Amino acid sequence: MSAPNIETIVSLAKRRGFVYPSSEIYGGLGSAWDYGPLGAELCNNVRAAWWRWMVHERDDIEGLDSSIILNRLVWKYSGHEETFNDPLVDCRECNGRFRADKLVQEWAQEETVKYGVQVVPIPLYSVLGKIKCPNCGKINWTDVRPFNLMFRTHVGATAEDDSDALVYLRPETAQGIFVNFLNVLNTSRRKLPFGVAQIGKSFRNEVTPGNFIFRTREFEQMEMEYFVRPGKDEQAHQEWIDACRQWFLDIGISPDNLRLYEQPKEELAHYAKRTVDIQYRFFPEREDEERHWDELMGIANRTDFDLRTHSKKPEDAEGKRLNPDSTEDLSYFDEATKQRFYPYVIEPAAGVNRTVLALLMDAYSEKTNDKGEARVILKLHHSMAPIKVAVLPLAKNKPEIVGMAKAIKRSLQPLVRAVYDDTGGIGKLYARQDEIGTPFCVTVDHQSLEDEAVTVRDRDTWEQERVKVSDLPTYLLQRFSPGS
Repeated sequence: MSAPNIETIVSLAKRRGFVYPSSEIYGGLGSAWDYGPLGAELCNNVRAAWWRWMVHERDDIEGLDSSIILNRLVWKYSGHEETFNDPLVDCRECNGRFRADKLVQEWAQEETVKYGVQVVPIPLYSVLGKIKCPNCGKINWTDVRPFNLMFRTHVGATAEDDSDALVYLRPETAQGIFVNFLNVLNTSRRKLPFGVAQIGKSFRNEVTPGNFIFRTREFEQMEMEYFVRPGKDEQAHQEWIDACRQWFLDIGISPDNLRLYEQPKEELAHYAKRTVDIQYRFFPEREDEERHWDELMGIANRTDFDLRTHSKKPEDAEGKRLNPDSTEDLSYFDEATKQRFYPYVIEPAAGVNRTVLALLMDAYSEKTNDKGEARVILKLHHSMAPIKVAVLPLAKNKPEIVGMAKAIKRSLQPLVRAVYDDTGGIGKLYARQDEIGTPFCVTVDHQSLEDEAVTVRDRDTWEQERVKVSDLPTYLLQRFSPGS
């Protein structure tokens, strides 16, 4: 069982301290969210797992942390200034603002379900005259126009209309990797194939953000650019598609809620040779099966577009430099073949936020206790659980029991993330830890004072086992080990 809809997770996240609405005491800010104590831990676990898998466990990946604000020319030559747009349309009746392509896509999906045949509008926006405004129900649209998604700001003490001071908050982390290609190559002495990984914040002024943390204007990316010789790109691309899908399985996401989506040519970015999305069933409540799915991760073959466009040497048909502002050539010289070329790039790109949402939805389950009460259990993979062990005293008014419980918590803390909790009866404490995904509860009772043993309770099965305090660290580490 997984969450029936995102709204179920919104309620759980606020109630248990995973995610809060940002600036809530001032009415909040649309599509802005703060990660609470448990959410911060879960995000850290996702980042750590990805970095360990992507960088530490491989011999061909380096790490990078590039600036959020880059020289404006980076975005000029990457194409973002000119092409990083969404099609925008306004309702003249209620002044609602929407992405035209999403309106048409949803209309086409509804028509397909209604008539039982695939409905494809040609031209794409020719059917806007049939689509009602989601806000007011009227049909009175403006012309479709491009809307650039990059947030603008200015550097230095300068006038806002000074074009020389104009910069952008980065809409992706990838460009920081491309412009540092030569730096990493020269300092790490790498040979192809190799990759550069980065985790960091990106910003996009989305027209219609929403669905909780699924689509926000500020988000955190986990991206890696893998540089390969042209001709070796297709094999490398498929290897990364398979590897990335396996990573999501390894952190506990069910294969039933994952699928691969091959982007058709009309959806591909202008630089992409092929892109495959790993999609998750974020919207299981929707009637149309096809609308259950949306992107969790994209793996793109970006060809040599990025390194070529940021290089000083490429010329057009008339012999003019395509990039007169660059001071470096980002080509690669192969000593074995004595050839110089621009490497192709395979890009696996995931988001921390969407990964967290997928983990929460996938782990959500309910179980009925002996009293017939439904209890929520968050069956997170052990590696993802914000808290690994909760140490609970059966009687918080007994100093000997409390002291022993706190001592056990302190002894476990260097090994796993452990907490002490005495803020309720034992039944409520168990229920609380189940709901936040804690794999094991360790209960110290009166008998513990005599036999130096504690009760270890399993989150998923509710089974209990008596364990000697001296054996507890080894016991827990064995239970946390892969395959246990």
